[in-house]
Amino acid sequence: MTFKQSEEICYLSVKALSTRIHKRELSVSEVTQAYLSRIEALDSQLFSYITVTDQLAQESAKNADEVLAKKIVTSALFGIPYGLKDMFDTKGILTTAHSRLLQSNKPEQDAFTVTKLNQAGAILLGKQSCHEFAHGGPSFDLPWPPARNPWNTAHYTGSSSTGSAAAVSAGLCGFALGTDTGGSVRTPAWMCGVVGFKPTFGRIGRSGVIPFSASCDHVGPLTRDVTDCALVFNAIAGHDPGDPGSSRASVDDLKPPSLSNLKGMKIGVIRHHWDDDHKANPELIRAVDTAINVYKDLGADIHEIKVRPLNEYYAIRILLTECEIFSRHQHILQRDPLIYGDHFLGRILAAVLFSSADHLAAQRERRVVINEFNELHRTYDAVLTAGSGPAPRMDSHKNIGAKQKWSSPSMGTVFSVTGAPALALPCGFSKNGMPLGLQIAAKHFDDQKLLELGYAYEQAAGWHLRKPNLTPGLLAPEVDHHHENVIPDIDQAAHDQVMIALKHAGITLPVNKLNLLLESAPYAIHMALSINRNRALKDETAAVFNMDNFFEA
Repeated sequence: MTFKQSEEICYLSVKALSTRIHKRELSVSEVTQAYLSRIEALDSQLFSYITVTDQLAQESAKNADEVLAKKIVTSALFGIPYGLKDMFDTKGILTTAHSRLLQSNKPEQDAFTVTKLNQAGAILLGKQSCHEFAHGGPSFDLPWPPARNPWNTAHYTGSSSTGSAAAVSAGLCGFALGTDTGGSVRTPAWMCGVVGFKPTFGRIGRSGVIPFSASCDHVGPLTRDVTDCALVFNAIAGHDPGDPGSSRASVDDLKPPSLSNLKGMKIGVIRHHWDDDHKANPELIRAVDTAINVYKDLGADIHEIKVRPLNEYYAIRILLTECEIFSRHQHILQRDPLIYGDHFLGRILAAVLFSSADHLAAQRERRVVINEFNELHRTYDAVLTAGSGPAPRMDSHKNIGAKQKWSSPSMGTVFSVTGAPALALPCGFSKNGMPLGLQIAAKHFDDQKLLELGYAYEQAAGWHLRKPNLTPGLLAPEVDHHHENVIPDIDQAAHDQVMIALKHAGITLPVNKLNLLLESAPYAIHMALSINRNRALKDETAAVFNMDNFFEA
């Protein structure tokens, strides 16, 4: 099979590939080999995979062909090769979270979602690179290099589901599963020109996924079109007894989206989030404006709306997620902080400054935010925001502390806090050929309507049909990835606060790692103080245990 022939197979949608497999026009072995050959030819310039399970994939494909020869199979994912962000446990297969801490970790059982995909007959191609523990940034001080963007391999791929988005974009898997805590499925989808779907919180089980934040962790698919998101969702959704956050509500299969006329649909546009609160790139702004006009042409009723400033949602999200991931890693930070990469340390260490009152205040405010959006959805079928893009160059991440994290809220933040379903879509390209993206979100459990709205735009705009031009056998270009020397701008009172907090947490840092924390500290302190505490005594916290999760009523 030539490279061109394999490319034609590897860029088929899941739906089209499934149809051809079920009609016996393509064997599962042919399809699997096409993807494995493409990985071999291209991943030396993308670094999208940490582990390629080639032998397992070939054996699984052979078994799938034997099953197809004997009976009719109805699963839409049967025989479809896929990739996993390396946060998902896979029995007997290296699962690293892209960290040297787990560089020899081989789990004893599969994650809930992996079991579901096995039952559906999907073919695992391998484990894909990410940010360390789904946090941090594009680190060059870890055992594996960070993923590169297929549209320009000197550029970044977005937040932590990096290898998964790059692999889908480059045709190195039919679909991938990622995790999304603050936008980590959606941001790499925007920056790599693919579709990223964060379903309603609790719809897809998380047991066997290495945790970041129980409050905000989601599992979601990365695909080349919206219809494929529905097909993957149908295979993996449902109650997960091993995940306390898993919804017990019944799950109906999402229908293949088909809307082309949106007359009667009302969409609220949160323009101030990208025009005023956190100014987006001018090319992205123009692309999103064009997309809004497409929605108008499709018949949607568009209204500009105002909600809280973006930074308020970001503060809530950071107080929730950073406290939770810090609590998981504190004992290791006490023992050996140098086992982690600098990007991870530049983000997690500042949580030493947060108190239990800060965390619970954020939880209480989260409940208020969810109620605010529930009220909004009494009027609007969906809300629309800018996404992200164009992707920056890899060497723009020399500053790994405050500048890159604490003062840069992601457009994915809002729906990480609310837990509502959100969809990342490509909406154009910059002058230098890098993808641009937009986001739409619907109310909780209205995942079907969300995909319908995404599909209507996708089919009208056609951006999902573009693919990057990649040449086999090339190597990734060299980039300057040396960290800038950090010169913390911090007053004596804040410095003293940091040192007291570290002592209380039992953590000792060398000077260069301490400087990462000192740089972030003023931002973290300000963020904690910004959370609204002026709530009635009777207002319920958002974090409550329900004993039904532990005992049968």
